[in-house]
Parts: sequence; C-alpha cells; structure tokens
Amino acid sequence: MARSGYQYTTSPRKLEPDYKKTKQKKRLKVVEDVPRQKVQVSKEQRKRQFKITVFVIAIFGILLTISYRNSQIDEKFSEMKNLQQELASLQKENEQTKVSIENGLNLNNIEKLAKEKLGMQKLTNKQTIYVSLPKKDYVESASEQVVIEDNKNWFEKLVDKLLNK
Repeated sequence: MARSGYQYTTSPRKLEPDYKKTKQKKRLKVVEDVPRQKVQVSKEQRKRQFKITVFVIAIFGILLTISYRNSQIDEKFSEMKNLQQELASLQKENEQTKVSIENGLNLNNIEKLAKEKLGMQKLTNKQTIYVSLPKKDYVESASEQVVIEDNKNWFEKLVDKLLNK
C-alpha cells in the first residue's frame, strides 16, 4: 500500500512492519561468572562498606531509642491523666463530705434526729433544778512537790550524788 495516497474507505490502513530494523540484532557479550574467591575487594571498598554498615546500625539504634523514649513519655502521660482523674474524684468526694458534715452540725438537724431516733424532748421549767454554790474558790494551790524519777543507771546516780553534795 502506498503511503502518500488518499484513502477512500473508513477503515484505517494497516501498517506494515519494518523488517529492516529488526534484522539488525545487537550481539551481547557473554561474561563468564567469576567465582567469589577470585574477586578482590580493595581496602577502600571494605572501609566504605564498614562505614555504611555502622551508619545504618547507628541510625537504627537512634530510631529505636527515640521510639522507646516516646513510649515512656506516653506511659507517664497516661499515668498522670489517671492520677488527675483520681484527684478530681477525691476532691469531689471531699467537698461532698464537707457539705454532709455542715448539714450534720446544724442544730435543727441535731434536734430533729434527737426527737426522732432517740425519743428525746426539750426540757420544761418543771424539770429544771437550780443548785446554789458558795462563792468560795475551789482551786487549791499545789502544796506537794512533784518529783519525776528517771530511770538512770548506777553510774549516773553516783555522779548526781557527788554533784549535789
């Protein structure tokens, strides 16, 4: 088929492959496998490989340390949150206890409990008895001397007797 002509059909034309290009194959060189024993690695290459290995191990160690440290921080943070929650609950309980104590100290509540549970009643004027006391002072001064004896060993007693004479 000619390439430069106008095509009157609606179907596309078929391309013919170029056999000229495929005929020219490049020949690959076959390399013989050299056993490992014969391959010689220079000292520079060994040093370079050692440095790379040490660098990779160091990077791994650093990353491992960072991740361990982050896990420790997370544990401490969660422990702190738990302690804060416990503190908040204890403070709330403490406030509730204070309120209940204040309600218990109210005289009206005490009187109500005494009447209901213990069956007590208020005193009347008939139940009141007055006692007259003389105006004498009942506080007496100490006439006796209080001596405190310490448990001392025999040497301390001897020293005290010698010093007191």
